[in-house]
Amino acid sequence: MIDKKFFFNKELSWLSFNERVLQEAGDSSVPLIERIHFLGIYSSNLDEFFRVRVADIRRKLLLENAKSDVETEEQKNLELLLAQIHDTVARLTESFRGHARQAFEELKAHNIELLFNDEKSTVFDQELNPDEKHFITTLFKNHIIRHITPIFIASNTQLVSCLDDDGIYLLVALKQQENVQYVLIEIPRSDVNRFIILPKDKDKQTQRIVMVDDIVHYFLGDIFKGMIDYEEIDAYSVKLTRDAEYDLNDELDQSLLDKMSKGLKQRLTADPVRLGYDKNMPDYMLKYLRKSLKIKDQNNLVPGVRYRHFKDFISFPNLGGRELEKVDLPALDASRFGSNNLSFDDITQNDILVYYPYHKFRHFTEFVRQASYDPLVKTIKINIYRVAKKSEIIHSLIEAVKNGKQVTVVVELRARFDEEANIEWAKRMKDAGIHVEFGIDSLKVHSKLCLVTRQENDKLARYAHIGTGNFHEKNARIYTDFSLFTKHKEIAQEVDNVFSFIAHSYKRFRFNHLIVSPLTSRRRYYQLIDNEINHAKKGNKAKITLKVNNLIDKGLITRLYQASKAGVKIDIIVRGMCSLVPGQPGISDNIFAISIVDQFLEHPRVMIFHNGGANDLYISSADWMERNIDHRVEVSCPIYDPVLKQRIIDIINIQLNDNKKARIINAAQDNTYVKNGRKKPVRSQIDIYNYLVEQEKNDKIARAI
Repeated sequence: MIDKKFFFNKELSWLSFNERVLQEAGDSSVPLIERIHFLGIYSSNLDEFFRVRVADIRRKLLLENAKSDVETEEQKNLELLLAQIHDTVARLTESFRGHARQAFEELKAHNIELLFNDEKSTVFDQELNPDEKHFITTLFKNHIIRHITPIFIASNTQLVSCLDDDGIYLLVALKQQENVQYVLIEIPRSDVNRFIILPKDKDKQTQRIVMVDDIVHYFLGDIFKGMIDYEEIDAYSVKLTRDAEYDLNDELDQSLLDKMSKGLKQRLTADPVRLGYDKNMPDYMLKYLRKSLKIKDQNNLVPGVRYRHFKDFISFPNLGGRELEKVDLPALDASRFGSNNLSFDDITQNDILVYYPYHKFRHFTEFVRQASYDPLVKTIKINIYRVAKKSEIIHSLIEAVKNGKQVTVVVELRARFDEEANIEWAKRMKDAGIHVEFGIDSLKVHSKLCLVTRQENDKLARYAHIGTGNFHEKNARIYTDFSLFTKHKEIAQEVDNVFSFIAHSYKRFRFNHLIVSPLTSRRRYYQLIDNEINHAKKGNKAKITLKVNNLIDKGLITRLYQASKAGVKIDIIVRGMCSLVPGQPGISDNIFAISIVDQFLEHPRVMIFHNGGANDLYISSADWMERNIDHRVEVSCPIYDPVLKQRIIDIINIQLNDNKKARIINAAQDNTYVKNGRKKPVRSQIDIYNYLVEQEKNDKIARAI
């Protein structure tokens, strides 16, 4: 039995990951606008952390409290964990404020000024010239005010039901002698750009930006003029974070779509997890908020900057030069596509691997588009977990039905925070005649599969796509992910079997090539690790290389510890949570782990087992988490083409040698950067792009011969 001290807490490890994101916001080598975007990413991540992970801990604690009047060991552990989380978040919040102040100050050197209005709304009066005041006055009267509907809070008003989880609000106190009338105003962000660019003064170089929050605050008097008498007005920003989980009942007469819709409504009234508020809010208003929202735990109150919902800064505009933004890496054409007019002919010649965002996502959308009208195509099957708001893929699938194709789409309605969009897509596709399935009640379908069947020479030929990322056009420009296109007869048949399993989960299939959760993943991963242990015990070279988003499954971590003790060398690249503790004497001496955070979000999962030099390599949709191994439909696929296999190995090795954006994962989880020393600087995301440029040139030459 491995001592629990060798398993780092996953929630604290997640905060360590978000600290790596925050490091990018404070890194002077990162272009300035990108640093501001990273502030937004950090904020968005933290919101989700509280909605999901902190909410889950609080639910567990409430359950423990209900079980016993005497404090249990589990209660103590959960309370300690919550305290550690809040202490860590408080420390990171101070870093966040410092990085934000520094970034906005540096904007001025580039003739960009984000003008924040102060609490008394005097800065606009002092700083804005007449033309600028006229501009914001016209904007407010003609465009902004139409999107504002104040909520007057009465004694019977349920304040918690008035606060949307994704909204930012001004809590307004209208004071008349001893009386206070509280009013809630939501800042319009969907109908009005949050960043308002003021007209540029022709005599000045500086371009000014103001927040719509400040414009609303500045014109509060106009909103209430002639409606209510008051002598003094106070207004401060607030933002509520709710528990993101919800319950689905088991009524048999409800369709899954109806149940999901009901579940989403439950989320709207779920328990508050965190109340963010302007740290300058006076005590009487904070006391009122606590009482109205029934917040007893001081840790659920988070004082902070005035501008809540900082995640909007992901879209902060660049009014300066290109040097303020990240290096543009134009997406590449995959040379193995393009030899023929049809993607199917290209795939028939060779397996094809694309690596987003270095390669164009168009290769996949074109594959589906051609399938939608090719007379030889009979069926199209695809999993959908997350897709873009304007999805070319779904458009092609709808067109395929019009062309007489049989189209089956497995929609995962429980893709967190994409449930509502997926419900709407499911309804639209059903209306278009697509056969829509919702997977298995107890299992999320997280695999990234697409299967096209063609009639070729009186036989059915299958073309399979197996990937590590979602079929999402926008994400494919930001997330790194592998996609394999293959006509391998047995792999394609097994992909078809996965679709059959999803439709009929009582059926069992034999998988000789694919590793499929929850059917074979745990057993096969253990076998692959044990095989390396056996090689090490025989004195042979033994090595495991992993790239995952999260590594927290205790069974797999224990097996890796056993492998390390047996002498297996293990290299790990983990983006997010890592419960494994590398470098512990006698336990994990042979394990080295890093995390890379840079301009793209590292998303693929790759496993390489040395196997006596055979280098068994798999790409996968599954992280090494219990939920992915045992409670989801996930697929890992072997790479057999020797050129493609070596390409992935080369990419992983470039990442393992990163000494610019790689942080060491250690027992302290202190995110120390890998030291450069005298080595050649390696920034893996840029170097991989350059590597792929050369590989595509070589593929073109080979194709021409």
